[in-house]
Amino acid sequence: MKTVSIFQTFNALDPPIRRSLLALFMAGLSFWCSIGSLLPTIPIYVEELGYTKQQIGVVMASFAIGLLLFRRPLGKLADLRSRKIVVLIGATVVAIAPLGYPIVKSLPLLIFLRAFHGISIAGFTTASNALIADLAPLRQRGEIIGYMSLVQPIGVAFGPAIGAFLQAEVSHSSAFLFSSATGIMALVFAYQVWERDRQPDIQKSNSPAHIPLHSPRNSESFWRMLLAPRLRIPAVVMLAVGTVLGAITTFVPLSIKNAEIDLNPGLFFTAAALSSFVIRFFLGRAIDRYGRGLFISISLGCYAISMLLLTLASGAESILLAGAIEGFASGIAIPTMVTIMADRSTSSERAQVMALCIGGVDVGIALSGPVLGYFADEFSYQTTFGVCFAVVILVLTIFATCSSKDPRHSLRFALGRHKDIYAINE
Repeated sequence: MKTVSIFQTFNALDPPIRRSLLALFMAGLSFWCSIGSLLPTIPIYVEELGYTKQQIGVVMASFAIGLLLFRRPLGKLADLRSRKIVVLIGATVVAIAPLGYPIVKSLPLLIFLRAFHGISIAGFTTASNALIADLAPLRQRGEIIGYMSLVQPIGVAFGPAIGAFLQAEVSHSSAFLFSSATGIMALVFAYQVWERDRQPDIQKSNSPAHIPLHSPRNSESFWRMLLAPRLRIPAVVMLAVGTVLGAITTFVPLSIKNAEIDLNPGLFFTAAALSSFVIRFFLGRAIDRYGRGLFISISLGCYAISMLLLTLASGAESILLAGAIEGFASGIAIPTMVTIMADRSTSSERAQVMALCIGGVDVGIALSGPVLGYFADEFSYQTTFGVCFAVVILVLTIFATCSSKDPRHSLRFALGRHKDIYAINE
């Protein structure tokens, strides 16, 4: 019945929009399969080159350097020039970067390559999310964003398992070649995307604390926005998400290997992706119906439970359960936050708003590698997950008390009992 409703939703769209969303779906599926195939393989590859846990953390976190440096300019390019061009930039980088790993051995070059690889997500996710929000009818925005976000869990369900298998059974190079090949597929599909013409938006928003990015003082306005109420707390939430994601991608494969647990590390990511897929299948209509705040609260709660399980994990079953719950958390958090950012932005600034907010994930990933790598070296991998648990609980408290105009309205918004006062009605 649910599948029928999805077809009904997309069949009701205009043909150019429907075809463009299909092409973007296939491009995203290939893109995330490429990214996912390297999640369990790069930490083990770098470890076998002889580097320490903290150095591995630095290499993995360097991915965020490309995100931090390029997400804002690519978001601006997507708003001022074309969403499609930025999607193509991201797809090109994800196809090229994996080819460098079999060649690169030194730590500085590995850091540089990971930073270059990070440009792929900076471009692809920022522009594709803005493009989806542009194409989706306002009344179905959450639903369509939810359906389109299925590409991430599907790609990350298959990618890590295939990458880990190729690394273990064939060679490191075969895993990197697979990642490049799926990146090329993403590039081919991205060329088929149609982009709606957008007129410069000069209307004033009816949302409190809205600072337009197209004002004459563009640079100053952009940074002032980070502290403005409509973006401040979402950016903090995404910082916590990035911290957790950085810890998972860097330390879960290594902790499984260190504990000598009989489990393919890629299966953790597969379990996460499958649960993320299931929840996104039903999420879109729910966030349109029950509000965005409730689902952010649920996602942070799931992240906390997952990190607690990893802190206490002693066997394959508990690790897979932690992966499944983390998948629920990511499956809720990312599309819901994208929807909130679409709600809180006008079409002429949407990619930049998403770039600024999602930049919290980039900062979290950048900090998690070296900072949590210290805890891994000095204490244990379980300690790193315990630190993540504490961070998520703190951010959940902040969200429940500071996400609206005062603590009472914030709590009601976090429980789905109050509307988003910062939403813009275009």
